Amino acid sequence: MSKLTEATEKMSQYRWTIVAMLFFATTINYLDRQVLSLTWDEFIKPEFHWNEDHYGTITSFFSIFYAISMLFAGRIVEWLGTKKGFLWAIGIWSLGACLHAVCGIITESYVGLSSAAELAAATGDVAVVIASVSMWSFLVARGILAFGEAGNFPAAIKATAEYFPKKDRAYATSIFNSGASIGALFAPLTIPPLAKYFGWEMAFIVIGALGFVWMGFWVFIYDHPRKSKHVNSQELAYIEQDKEEDDAKGHSAEAKIPFLKCFTFRQTWAFAFGKFMTDGVWWFFLFWTPSYLNTQFDIKTSEGLGMALIFTLYAIVTVLSIFGGKLPTIFINRSGQDPYAARMKAMLIFAFFPLLVLLAQPLGMEFAGLGRNAAWIPVLLISIGCAAHQAWSANLFSTIGDMFPKGAIATITGIGGMAGGIGSMIMQKSAGKLFVFAGETNMEFFGFTGKPAGYFIIFCVCAVAYLIGWTVMKALVPKYKPVVIK
Repeated sequence: MSKLTEATEKMSQYRWTIVAMLFFATTINYLDRQVLSLTWDEFIKPEFHWNEDHYGTITSFFSIFYAISMLFAGRIVEWLGTKKGFLWAIGIWSLGACLHAVCGIITESYVGLSSAAELAAATGDVAVVIASVSMWSFLVARGILAFGEAGNFPAAIKATAEYFPKKDRAYATSIFNSGASIGALFAPLTIPPLAKYFGWEMAFIVIGALGFVWMGFWVFIYDHPRKSKHVNSQELAYIEQDKEEDDAKGHSAEAKIPFLKCFTFRQTWAFAFGKFMTDGVWWFFLFWTPSYLNTQFDIKTSEGLGMALIFTLYAIVTVLSIFGGKLPTIFINRSGQDPYAARMKAMLIFAFFPLLVLLAQPLGMEFAGLGRNAAWIPVLLISIGCAAHQAWSANLFSTIGDMFPKGAIATITGIGGMAGGIGSMIMQKSAGKLFVFAGETNMEFFGFTGKPAGYFIIFCVCAVAYLIGWTVMKALVPKYKPVVIK
């Protein structure tokens, strides 16, 4: 290509195609993750005789196994590369999603019963055995799902770092990360009807199969920008605009960091602590909001009001969270701040919004006269908190690219994901135990009795988690300081 042609050629925009693929992968990821939360209380619990403790055990196991898998997923993605790493991840988690459908068959075979109706009608010791066997069956399927899903964010963050300069990464991340909200948005419109009319097993199979479809597109669409025939020289120059600055600082873009050495950097611990404090909040609302609506307002996710509430919650999250990735760019353009300083400033702003969750239970009780429509008030407040989480998360992920070379991004993402999974495991198991205890003892807390008291306690924890996380992150890394590998 001549210099004249290069100068006049319009810059290609293929990086946004990659973002679209990452968006759809994240959407499928969260659809698969949410099938259980939208089916367990109404469809699965009666069949297998579960209570909140069984469900808490399953969700907490998913969280801790996801955490452990994240530790290795990042290294696997670094080893296989972005393209193969993503194929490995989504293939395994789609298989795990589909395997949930056979848990009922396994339970029936073990206890010697022949139908879901017979399982639901069982009593005494047989019911206890059904609950235990079914729970362990779900734990296995959930473990496979967690192992595969652990690869999503390390691969997606690595792909973003490969296709975007630093100043655009938070915005690109906020776009693909909004797939989590879109997945949660469409989940209540698709999963409960599938479970109601075709059985809960079909919901797992249909949603799980979407991942295999995505894999067919990814094989032909993704290549490293330097190898992609869809990326022209202008777009490649735009993508690599940070390269000269990084090289001048000795910050080699493809430098590898030995795994154990990653734990010697304060930047690693800052990211990991931010994930530890806040991932559990997002997962709590993702896993427990349907049950909360059923427990406190007698609203099922298969009815119109339940679907409308969950849909509205994640519609608000989707719209508001995308702006969160754009805010640091605005700060950079207006004040010339470095990307890390701009992100931390934006994250502090977002950390205050979850405090509104403190009002969810009090206002829900204050407007109890509205009947089941009172649920709209806590749902709207929770949606603001969840939107703040997604905006926070997009910027948190982008701090990795600010401070680490591209060759270490998937590994650091995996370490942070492990920390987030541990935090979520603690949150899920504690919530399940607390709700059972509160219900059995009619526990009182700030004017609430029974399970509503338990929910208010968890809401209080969720509200302050972001400010705590930001404070510790700022203490560990006060100013922009990239990791230099020599």
